[in-house]
Amino acid sequence: MAQKHRVIAFNNRGVGASKGTTPDTIDDMATDAVAFIRALGLRKTDLLGFSLGGFIAQVIAQEHPDLVRRMILAATSAAGGEGVSNVGAVLQNAVARATAEKKHPKQSLFFTQSHDGQKAAAEFLQRLGTRQQDRDLPASQETIVAQVTAITKWGMAPKPTSLDSIQHPVLVANGDTDVMVPSINSVELARKLPHSELSIFPDAGHGAIFQYHSAFLDQTLRFLQN
Repeated sequence: MAQKHRVIAFNNRGVGASKGTTPDTIDDMATDAVAFIRALGLRKTDLLGFSLGGFIAQVIAQEHPDLVRRMILAATSAAGGEGVSNVGAVLQNAVARATAEKKHPKQSLFFTQSHDGQKAAAEFLQRLGTRQQDRDLPASQETIVAQVTAITKWGMAPKPTSLDSIQHPVLVANGDTDVMVPSINSVELARKLPHSELSIFPDAGHGAIFQYHSAFLDQTLRFLQN
């Protein structure tokens, strides 16, 4: 991606190396992200929002449309999406299962249990360990609680949520078996967004864009170039 575009990956407030207290609402997280974008002097951006980041990206596109050119929403949902408010229980179950099986929680949270899914999980976890220096700090318990609270509030928003105000081109991507943000939400996102296209990867879960990273990269580069 960085060979074709200027890529800026950042940690929001209270996450990784970013100081401060993590907000417990998506609106406040979006406010922080907008402040960051404006502090860099950027007038127009392409946003890529994964999971929680996809919630934040939607708010930015709705409240600050001038800052957005195109948007990619991966493994995410509109406010009030099906099953989103259950994220706390899903995380607890995954951690308990991982502890019992001596595995990483992402092996069940991000990937399917098929042979191909677990092979992709192993490769993903290996890539995560590639960087040895300047690694992000683990999320604190306070940050995790704040993020889960924000996600739960987002999931409990009144239905249906209108996305008609988002007039930007949007690429929506997910796996066909997302247990964290159920895949039907991606279908609904694409249906509600006026100018969207949908990409659903087979035998893949919440981490579909990492499992099919080459195909996703090709789709993203094409989408940003159009």
